[in-house]
Parts: sequence; C-alpha cells; structure tokens
Amino acid sequence: MTELTETLELKLVEPNAHKHRKLCETKRAYQDALEAAFNANCTSQSATNDIVVNYDLSGYAKNALKKYVPQLCGGSYDAKELHDDHPVRFTNEGPKLDHKPQNAIKWYIKIPHHDDYNLWLPAQPNPEQREWLEALRAGDATMGECRLFDRDGEWYFHIVATRDVEERETSSASKETPIGVDIGEASLLTVCHRDERGSPTAPNLWNDEGKRVRQLRETYFTATRRLQQRGSERIAESYGYELWRHIDHILHTVTSEVVAYADQFENPVLVLEDLTHIRENMDYGAFMNRRLHGWGFAKMHAQIRYKAAENGIRVETVNPAYTSKTCHCCGERGYRPKQATFKCSNSMCWVSEYQADLNAALNIADRYLENRRLSTSTRISDSLDLSGESHSREHTSGDDSAEDGARLTAPQDSQAVNESLRDSFAHQKSKISGDDADTQQATLGTYAS
Repeated sequence: MTELTETLELKLVEPNAHKHRKLCETKRAYQDALEAAFNANCTSQSATNDIVVNYDLSGYAKNALKKYVPQLCGGSYDAKELHDDHPVRFTNEGPKLDHKPQNAIKWYIKIPHHDDYNLWLPAQPNPEQREWLEALRAGDATMGECRLFDRDGEWYFHIVATRDVEERETSSASKETPIGVDIGEASLLTVCHRDERGSPTAPNLWNDEGKRVRQLRETYFTATRRLQQRGSERIAESYGYELWRHIDHILHTVTSEVVAYADQFENPVLVLEDLTHIRENMDYGAFMNRRLHGWGFAKMHAQIRYKAAENGIRVETVNPAYTSKTCHCCGERGYRPKQATFKCSNSMCWVSEYQADLNAALNIADRYLENRRLSTSTRISDSLDLSGESHSREHTSGDDSAEDGARLTAPQDSQAVNESLRDSFAHQKSKISGDDADTQQATLGTYAS
C-alpha cells in the first residue's frame, strides 16, 4: 500500500449577507489572534494558547493556531514578518462534509464560526477531485488540516486528505517498461521508452505547454514588478495569484497526461531525475536563475508521484549527472549547441544530431535499467560470497539500487552507464547491418538527423 496526500479545493457558493458577515468575522478574529501571538513571539503551544484563548474563535481554529504560530516563531518557518493575508486554519475535528445527490448543489461544508455556532455552506468541488471527496465521505480517506480562503470576495475551502492505494506488483527488470521523464524549459516534459529491440519508441514532448508557461512566468515577473513600483502591492498579489493558478492548471494537465501515457504500456515504471540539490547548484546569473527556479521541479515531481500511485504505477529516480550531455546510443559525451539540440561527438555513432530533451529522457530510462542490473549483480555476488562459491571481493560503501534513488557519485554513475552503453553499441554493430541502423534512425523521424 502507498499513502497519498492531496489538497482538495472547494469553491463556496456565494453566501448570503448573513453568512458572508460571519465568514468575515471569523477571518478578522483569526488574523487578529495570529498577529497578536506572532508579535508576542510565541514559540510554544502553551504560550500561544495564553494569547488566542481571548479571541472569539472556535476551539478548532485556536488549536490550529497553537500548532502554526510556534512554527512561524523560530520553528520550521522562522518568519521575520507576517504575510498580509493568512488562510483561516482549522484542525480536522471541526469541519464536516455532507453529500446530497438529490440537490442541484451536491456538496456542503460545515465551517466552525465559534464554539456555539457553525456555518453550513454549499460548495462546488474541483471536478478532478470528486473521487477523493467520495473517499472522504465513505471513510476510505482521512481528513487533515482545513483552510478557509478569501480571494477577492470569493471564498474557498481546502481540505488536506490522505488515503492508501494498492501498488502494482513489482516486476523483474526484464518485464518492466522504464519510461524516462525529462523536465526541461523548451519542452515542459518529455517522455520516451525503448521497444523490445532497444529502439526509441513513442516519444511525447509537451513543447507548446513549455512555451506557454514561460510566457506566463515572464508576464508575472514583468507586471508584478511594475505594479509594486507604483505601490499597488495588493493588485500585484491578486494578478500574480491568477497567473500562477493558470500555470498550476497547465502543470496538472501535463502531469496527468504523462501518467496516462505510461498507463498504456505493460508494467510501466516512470523514471525521474533525482533533483534534490539542483536549486542549490543553480547560478547562471539573475535572469536565468529566476527562470530556472520557476520551473517547478518539486511540484511536477510530486504531482507525477501521487497521480502515478493512484494508478498503481511505480516511480523511481536516478542520478541526473550528464543525462542531457550523453549520447543515448553510444554513451559518448556530446554537447548542446542549442537548447533543443544534442550533438554526439562520436564519428562512428549513427546519431549525429538529436532532439536534446528526448535524448535526455532515453538516458534517464537507460540509467534506471543499468542500476537495476548492477543491483541484481551485486545481490548475486553477495549470495555467492556468503555460500563460499566465489572468491572474496571488496565491498564498496553506498547503495546504487534504483529503490534508493541511485545515489552514486556522478563519476561512478556516469562511467558505469557509459561503459555499458558503449559495450552494447559495439555488440550491436557486430550483429546488425547498416540497414538496421537506418531503421533505428527512422524510428523517431524528425528527432534525429
């Protein structure tokens, strides 16, 4: 079983004047209590309780504040100042969901106002998250912290939900279909795998989406900078929020399509690059840093992971070293004269020029397979050593299995993969004719030249 967590968004149907006033009162009391506790530098729950107990809030909002404020004051967040508009947080005991399928509006939420008064409000869920709401109502998912937002007069309610899903059985490497996933700037995402003969097959590149996201980000940075210079911070915040909602919609759509792509193959494994330290290693000047840090690596990784888990598809990670600068055919180091172009430096290789993101996706898939082979060979050797049937060998530290993210150092990992690919390339040259190479090259049409 795999545990999944999803934030469910419901838009509250426009409340009447009375309920709108009550929501505003809840928000104002929460903001006042939060500000008072933050200014008092409450670093513990008991200190926070001494402050917030005096405000007209439900116990569920006060308990959420007792957890949240210490995180702000020197805890995991260590905030220097408060943001203007914090959502109202509730612990999971207070809010309730109700479903009335006979009504035009089918979902209702109970929002605590104070200890003796609750608000029942109709809500429209995100259509893609109805399955999660059904799981919550049926008790197959658990409700976590909830948050109430006011966005320019429109009210939203977020519910953090958690549930367990079944995993597909883990297959042997020979029966798996590893699908390399490359996150890039030119193509937002690129996926590809190899067929039984080892030829690159069924590539998919999200180029238009990458272009659209770049345009939206550039619009965001330019427009908000100008608005802030004019002193229009609130307009800038509202405008920026709408742009990022559009970007998030694109990311959700593309990651869903990646999982759907994988689901059409037998025993698929989505292979991502382990990008744990990529942000710390970025230093390409202010303009490029801003663009690269806005890629949303973590967000796309997280979305692919939980959507894949919902479909029973495994996700693995590999070391990203040189995946974009290594030839997927011969393993030689090449170069990228342009963002979308890879050139192989090996004159004997049939690949002279290739689509760069596609080349990287194939290398990512190949690296996972090679790590599986190395891991299997290590286990067999260990077994032979323990039974006394082989000579002793020196064990190296670390674990290069795909299950642990293939955390090899870059030279070791790159060398092992490249040597294996070079051996495969030499073996293939001795077996097949030039016509086979032409066939392999034609598989991707315009992607290779």
